[in-house]
Amino acid sequence: MSETLEIERHRAAIARTEISRPVRLAIEWAILNPDKSFFDYGCGYGGDVQRVANLGYTSAGWDPYYYPDAAITPADVVNLGYVLNVIEDTEERHQSLIQAWEITRQVLIVAAQILINAPSKAQLAYNDGIVTSRNTFQKYYEQAELKTYIDQVLNVDAVPVALGVYFVFRDEAEKESFKAIRFFSRTSTPRVRIPSKRFADYQEQLTPLMEFFTQRGRLPSKGELANEAELLGEFGNFRRAFAVVLQATDEAEWDAIAYRRSLDIQVYLALTHFDQRPKFHQLAPEIRHDIKAFFGSYDEACNVADQKLFSLGRPKVVQTACEKSKIGKLTRGALYVHVSALPAIDPLLRIYEGCASRTIGRVDGATLIKYYTDKPQISYLFYPDFDTDPHPALQASITIDLKTLYVTHRDYSTRANPPVLHRKETFVTTNYPLYEQFAKLTQQEQELGLLQDKSEIGTRAGWEKCLAAHGVEIRGHEVYLIKED
Repeated sequence: MSETLEIERHRAAIARTEISRPVRLAIEWAILNPDKSFFDYGCGYGGDVQRVANLGYTSAGWDPYYYPDAAITPADVVNLGYVLNVIEDTEERHQSLIQAWEITRQVLIVAAQILINAPSKAQLAYNDGIVTSRNTFQKYYEQAELKTYIDQVLNVDAVPVALGVYFVFRDEAEKESFKAIRFFSRTSTPRVRIPSKRFADYQEQLTPLMEFFTQRGRLPSKGELANEAELLGEFGNFRRAFAVVLQATDEAEWDAIAYRRSLDIQVYLALTHFDQRPKFHQLAPEIRHDIKAFFGSYDEACNVADQKLFSLGRPKVVQTACEKSKIGKLTRGALYVHVSALPAIDPLLRIYEGCASRTIGRVDGATLIKYYTDKPQISYLFYPDFDTDPHPALQASITIDLKTLYVTHRDYSTRANPPVLHRKETFVTTNYPLYEQFAKLTQQEQELGLLQDKSEIGTRAGWEKCLAAHGVEIRGHEVYLIKED
């Protein structure tokens, strides 16, 4: 291939109608917020720069073609979004990554095209990528390849956030805090059941303490609570203050929160085994306090977490955990769990899923997690109409082989007869907002004998044929008999 081919890089710029995915993820994870400045290195048409500014953030950008005269200035959060994959010169690509990192004060966002999204049609090979029909260059990375590239060039440990998206942190403690928070299960503050007069008198002052315990599963350490002086002045210590809370609420609910937080920490620590596990002093202060409160020492916490992790290597451990799971739908070869139920399942299965997500990050839009019981694989299944469609069709799947870390993507959106779901309540927990609605539909379908022939009703065509044979139709989540003329 001739090296004189003229690549028109600027034509790779995309005119977006909303904030790009990498920047949106940074906002969702509070990496980018109103208190932090933003710079888009290689901003193309400047859409992210403008939309971030519209949110009230300090925002600027530079692009070699569209904004060549703009100043390249340091910022707290710098975005290098889909730039590396359009630079055909390997040395220039290398320098772009370094330059973006040099102006990063806190977090660098790096995003690039991932191989599973590459077009299937044969295209003109050029250097280490391809030339597109628009005469632009594209380098498609493997997910693990992109991390290795970032880590080696910058001498860092990039954190996967989603497919093709990584966060690179300046501060080690901030990085570890981010990694830990991703495994924190969501909990709600226990409601007041017996409002004693003493609790009512101090409810306003006690609310921040209750919110803190809900978030961390423990009492605060010195300096962690904004109204600390006020509470200590009134009660002497946090334990006495919380005793007033316990008089008005169900203590078992607080114990459950503490237990779930201890499991969250175990999942996080188990997965640090794959990287260079941070020293205790490298952890964020709040994580250090968590570990002391739940385990007494860092060594003990790591030991407990590692025992769970190593047990996953023993034969049939995952299969047994799937078979014993009280949450999810178990079939002959797999356990299917809704993503919202992940924090509530066996910690062994949470760690197992973490082995996949630590490589590919959060899988945007995934509905179900499929645990294979006969091979080391996990799939993320996309049913975008899960809540609204009584029998949603599978739109796509992403599968990761936990031995090779190879990622496979399958698109079902154009298939005439895609798989469909039944018994949706089995995938979620009983506190899922639509659980009762799902369960009622299943009961109606069972009573009418619609769910008997499992081999036939698993696809859209088979299900429609079944409905027609029984003379019924489903509107919303209700079954209706079709009236004959």
